[in-house]
Amino acid sequence: MPSISVIVPVYQAEKFLHRCLDSVARQTFSDWELILVDDGCTDGSPALCDQFAARDGRVRVFHRKKNQGVSEARNLGLNEARGEYVAFLDADDCYEFQTLETLWNLREQSGADAAACGLTYLWPDGRAEVQSQLPAGIYGQAEIREKLVAPLVGDRLTQPVFNGYSVCYLFSTEIIRKNHIVFDGPYLEDELFVLEYFCRARSLAATDQPLYRYFLHGESATHHYMQNFSQVFTRFMERKEALVAEYGLESLRPQWRESSNWAGLLIAVGNEYARDNPKSIRQRQKAVQEFCRRPEMAQAVKALAPSGLSPNKQMVANLVRGKHFFTLTQLYRLKNRI
Repeated sequence: MPSISVIVPVYQAEKFLHRCLDSVARQTFSDWELILVDDGCTDGSPALCDQFAARDGRVRVFHRKKNQGVSEARNLGLNEARGEYVAFLDADDCYEFQTLETLWNLREQSGADAAACGLTYLWPDGRAEVQSQLPAGIYGQAEIREKLVAPLVGDRLTQPVFNGYSVCYLFSTEIIRKNHIVFDGPYLEDELFVLEYFCRARSLAATDQPLYRYFLHGESATHHYMQNFSQVFTRFMERKEALVAEYGLESLRPQWRESSNWAGLLIAVGNEYARDNPKSIRQRQKAVQEFCRRPEMAQAVKALAPSGLSPNKQMVANLVRGKHFFTLTQLYRLKNRI
């Protein structure tokens, strides 16, 4: 029984996979197993996974014939994990070499249910930005609720937004399985998983060291047009409503629905104007207007005036509130060279 199971969903990641796998192989902490879930890849990723497993007995590979998405891949990994704790790693990212050792020792020394670290955003042009999830320290249930759960519930607009990335944590396998916590959906799945886990956790040990390297590139799923975003976001809000009700989170942020819906609306606008959206420019503008007319979105626009956004998002929010959709469309045409 290894101490840590590292779960990596793999889909069309041949270009990045060597870097990812090497970062696990070279960890200063050796008591790990690596679970690679080939999620229906059609590139060279499956062969790379098998080659890596052949060299190291701590590596197990699971091949799927069809792509079922990152949530199902992670859930398969959770079902197969033998480790006392689990960590997640995306195939196009990597760990610092001391990541697992630091998180394990942090949790072991504090007796906490989880450990957290910061991350480094890396752009193709060489830019780098460090972001801490939480200030270093030990958090009890009340502090977790205030510093982590409350922002995930309702602070989804003002910068910096608290990111619910599952890759920045070491989670207890026992807590996950006992409470049947799973990933659900193709987008925003991390946020709900982390939210539910920390509604159950009693303590968290955090370091502000950036131990995760998050690479930003145009091949990420978040940079491509999602045809069914409307349904995906509806499902996300249904699950979030259920979690808020189950754990009594309504009082933490009274306007959490409006904040969450505004965040979804801004994502929807960016999604419609993605470069690879096959719709005409008129169809895109119509789709944005229809999304804004949805009752829950109209209520959010009416009840909450976003502030503290990044300059670009603030401009978008102001144009949406003023119903200046033609101007919004022209700005996106210029920005994305549509």
